[in-house]
Amino acid sequence: MTTLRELQALILDMDGVLYRGNTAIPGAANLLRWLAERRFPFLLLTNNSTLTPQAYERKLASLGIDVRAERILTSAVATAHYLARNFPSRSRVYVIGEEGLQICIAERGFTLTDQQPEIVVVGLDRELTYAKLCEATLAIRGGARFIATNPDRTLPTEIGEAPGAGAIIAAVAAATDQAPTIIGKPNPPMLELALRLLGQPRERTAIVGDRLDTDILGGQRLGLPTILVLSGVTREAPTEGRWRPTWVFASVRELEQALQHERE
Repeated sequence: MTTLRELQALILDMDGVLYRGNTAIPGAANLLRWLAERRFPFLLLTNNSTLTPQAYERKLASLGIDVRAERILTSAVATAHYLARNFPSRSRVYVIGEEGLQICIAERGFTLTDQQPEIVVVGLDRELTYAKLCEATLAIRGGARFIATNPDRTLPTEIGEAPGAGAIIAAVAAATDQAPTIIGKPNPPMLELALRLLGQPRERTAIVGDRLDTDILGGQRLGLPTILVLSGVTREAPTEGRWRPTWVFASVRELEQALQHERE
């Protein structure tokens, strides 16, 4: 088994790992600074599709965390990448989702429309309406492909677990009797893209996350070492079951301390 000393790269989740809502988790800025100073390859990965990487860079900066957009991969970027590899440019796409998802898809040359869409993409949308659900349902029942950004049923915030993209996707799936193609964790498309961007051996690339059902399961499916932090959705380390991570830490602060101990 790979040890902490042998790791060559990290894929870090964001919500529940680096911050909750608009509050930074103590130690997040220090860990990323420590990695950058040592030129240790890392990538920030989030199933949240609401913001562009540039907007996430600004959000992180407002929390005192300095990371460039080039190191941020969102489910919106991964979904747009998947569309570009599997559908013709200028294909008509109906999006349930916020600005980050819409921008990423439009930048790939797709046409965002509610007029006879060929593809329906569903992500987190905090301005969801019944009318949007109707548009998506009718389009999918009319033959449009059903693509979803991520399956997270909830979203960690300062006030608790709010509905996530998975809750919206479930409504569309129930109304259409169809299961979507899901791009984000724990499914392979986004994690495979992250591995290609990092260019490091997968057995030496660990994923750091707070969710057993997305971060840990996704890493295990691809043969990655997994690191669970108890600062987000998961608050207790699992003692049994198929989702047991390779390592568990209370937060990224303790992870940094362990990495320092192993490497310095």
